[in-house]
Amino acid sequence: MSTIRTTPPRPCDVSAVFPRLAPLARNATRLHPRPGSPSPYQSSIGGPLLWPADQPWPSCHKWHEGPFSPLLPVAQLYVRDVPQLRPPGRTDLLQVLWCPTEHPPEHKPPTELFWRTAADVTHVLASPPKPSETQYGYTPEPCVLAPEQVTEYPNFLELDEELQQQLCDWSVWQEAGVAIDDSYAIAPQEFYMNELSEAPGWKVGGWAPWGLTDPVARFCINCGVAMSPLLTIASDECRDYRRGWVPYEDQAIGVLDADNVSNPPGIQVSDANHLQLYFCPTCFTHTDLIQ
Repeated sequence: MSTIRTTPPRPCDVSAVFPRLAPLARNATRLHPRPGSPSPYQSSIGGPLLWPADQPWPSCHKWHEGPFSPLLPVAQLYVRDVPQLRPPGRTDLLQVLWCPTEHPPEHKPPTELFWRTAADVTHVLASPPKPSETQYGYTPEPCVLAPEQVTEYPNFLELDEELQQQLCDWSVWQEAGVAIDDSYAIAPQEFYMNELSEAPGWKVGGWAPWGLTDPVARFCINCGVAMSPLLTIASDECRDYRRGWVPYEDQAIGVLDADNVSNPPGIQVSDANHLQLYFCPTCFTHTDLIQ
């Protein structure tokens, strides 16, 4: 693991100001990828996978000049580092791979998920095949992780109209004595969105980021159960207007958009957006959505 990362406490307890938010609180694990040289036995972004030498490497069979293109490792997460994963059976390791090119019509990289038991892998594949083609922004730089648990609340767009109106009422914030900059007086809901709702960056669980599209519920195509956010693949960890989420350990760097703070993996999903992976808690199928 990399050096510990610590998110500063939120500027206020938003659930105390707006009690209806309290039951909507969720735990999320911020991954805080930072440049490093991970091994197959570590959780990582863009690092080598603990892949069995006798198991075929997955490939993409669409939209390529050749017959197929090997997939590229994106993330490897051990449950010991991210207990929030809740894997099926006795598995304790999640591996995420994708085809590093945008595919029509959604213009996103298709993903594959593999759950496995680390102890069962006795011989690790030494030299995985490389993709036949790649697109800028879809080859993550190797990063080690510093997982951290935080509490999140839903994106503003996911709230009902009554709660949205309350968050937009400047007088409610003032009466609660919240120390909020006057620049938010015209649109206090932006204070909620920037500082109090969902954490930016790569994370497991929590609430999904929205903005590119309006929220849409995801249901399993096999069993119909509502799907939950699994992994957020982000194009940045902290943009300037969300600087309150910068970990204490990174604040001395000063330049907010420095690569080793904002986007160490170098990922740019569909013009600097997010790829959200959802999973079914019943049958563990998954889907993805640009957000």
